[in-house]
Amino acid sequence: MLQGSGRCHYHPDRAGLGICVECRRVICRECTTQFEGINRCASCLEKRLKVLEGPAQRQEWSFGNVVLALLSVGIVYGGVRLAIVLAGY
Repeated sequence: MLQGSGRCHYHPDRAGLGICVECRRVICRECTTQFEGINRCASCLEKRLKVLEGPAQRQEWSFGNVVLALLSVGIVYGGVRLAIVLAGY
């Protein structure tokens, strides 16, 4: 598919209706999706939506996370105990 030929990049048998603002490919009526008032092809729209969603949330705690959490609590507890001892209480 030659870019700028006026035919849809994804459906070469169809006439192009617009151009995707992200990848600059000619797209037909079926492939055109307006999002935020801008024409995007399905591929670029999917990428854009993933960016807007942000990183996926981690749900599980690994062994390393548990060890790090316990170590952090121990350090904070030790710091508080040290401050109490140094303050003379």
